[in-house]
Amino acid sequence: MYETSKELGSRSEFDERVIEFADFEPDIRLEEWAEKYWVGELVVGPIFWAPIDFLSPVHTVGKGRTNLTLIRPTIMQTDAATPYAGFDRRESPTRNPAASIHFEPAAYGITGVGTYVCTFSVESGAPVTLNASGYAASGTVVGAGPRSVNGKQTVSLTLKNLPAYGGWAAIEQTAGDSWAWYTTRISYPPLVFEQVG
Repeated sequence: MYETSKELGSRSEFDERVIEFADFEPDIRLEEWAEKYWVGELVVGPIFWAPIDFLSPVHTVGKGRTNLTLIRPTIMQTDAATPYAGFDRRESPTRNPAASIHFEPAAYGITGVGTYVCTFSVESGAPVTLNASGYAASGTVVGAGPRSVNGKQTVSLTLKNLPAYGGWAAIEQTAGDSWAWYTTRISYPPLVFEQVG
């Protein structure tokens, strides 16, 4: 995988790059949020405008049982300009590479059920298929299934009505070449208000 510096995923290419997460193509548009969720149906407890937590190669453990699991990375570079974990299914044909997080809302002071979005920021130089999955205990997982990623994109999963003891979200590579994972943001869904008038 790392024979040429031109190939995405090569150590020398990633070490020097600074990634702007605002450049990542979101997989869910504002209009789609408005179709999926209305403020009246969300049970989110107190409103926080900032993300609840970010897990990354340099921040692998959050509060309580909130943590990161990386399965079969080919490299995890924590001293790069933007830390990343690189994956390549071709290097791991017997086990699909994956990035997953476990989230425990109670550890952040959230005592009731809530709806949370887990957004994985990933990058690939060629099409890669990632299967998104999750577990929301008595709640539901929205957005599970295969996704095709090419370039800088996000893959989002919503854990709807997740109990305070938590659940998990994951992306698993099922086809394609090398790709990189940078961070997973855990947040409330954006508030979408209907325009009056």
